[in-house]
Amino acid sequence: MPESATPSSAPAGTRPALSVVDVLAVLCELFAFGTLAFWGFAAWPFPWNIVAGIVAPVLAILLWALFVSPRAVIVAHPFLRAVVELLVYVSATIAWWSVGLVWVGLIFGVIAVTVGVIAGRRRLA
Repeated sequence: MPESATPSSAPAGTRPALSVVDVLAVLCELFAFGTLAFWGFAAWPFPWNIVAGIVAPVLAILLWALFVSPRAVIVAHPFLRAVVELLVYVSATIAWWSVGLVWVGLIFGVIAVTVGVIAGRRRLA
């Protein structure tokens, strides 16, 4: 039997079913982007809050799309992908800390890094 026709591989043009870890990873990423938007609008004075509220999540989304997304524009080493993903999570955690909600940032950071590590290990396996 050819290697591409093994029963464990997905048929051409399809991908394996999503797992709970995949869904949690997407929710963590969306929460991080929303956090950066909230931080930009809430932590800066009027003229700059609009700029920061738009630019901060757009930069994070751009970095994620270039390196981390399943269809990343730049194919990078898994270590670099992990660093970029961690950078997005750390920036969201620091944003919560700078607004004065240290516990929210700490809880999000622990959850996001844990989910990221599990998802990363699954990608490499």
